[in-house]
Amino acid sequence: MSDEISPQEQGRPQVVVVGPDGIAVGGGPEGPDSSEAERPITEMVEQPAKVMRIGSMIRQLLDEVKSAPLDEKSRARLKEIHQNSIKELEDGLAPELVDELERLSLPFADDTTPSEAELRVAQAQLVGWLEGLFHGIQTTLFAQQMAARAQLEQMRRALPPGLMQSADQEQQQQRSGPYL
Repeated sequence: MSDEISPQEQGRPQVVVVGPDGIAVGGGPEGPDSSEAERPITEMVEQPAKVMRIGSMIRQLLDEVKSAPLDEKSRARLKEIHQNSIKELEDGLAPELVDELERLSLPFADDTTPSEAELRVAQAQLVGWLEGLFHGIQTTLFAQQMAARAQLEQMRRALPPGLMQSADQEQQQQRSGPYL
């Protein structure tokens, strides 16, 4: 067993670099030669539809909170919605993202009602985190798409000249449809 303490155990943030295939490359606690299987970030959202629905609800809620003053009952209800939203989000995320969300979420004291400002900051933080998650997923998907295109181009260049022409003609026919 190793006596080394990982950056997470020391309370330091961990940076993960995601390659074009969506797989984390190096930078993890075990280093780039880790034998542990690494997952693409797109697989870290186990229930994407649920996460998207909750994210949309939280964004709408933040917009509503910005435009209206809140009395004590509405602040208490908003606190409850915020806490329930985080619990629901955690059900749709991989453990790595749940840990990150828990580290970044602003906790509310159980016995007090938060102020309007506290609620707005907590909601804005959660919306920002979710938007970052969505952008990360979009970036990963785009990188995967570009890597697939590059691989297809390499395969096309490897074809003999006669096959390349017939493959191009076949692709044009598929684009134009069956009726010409």
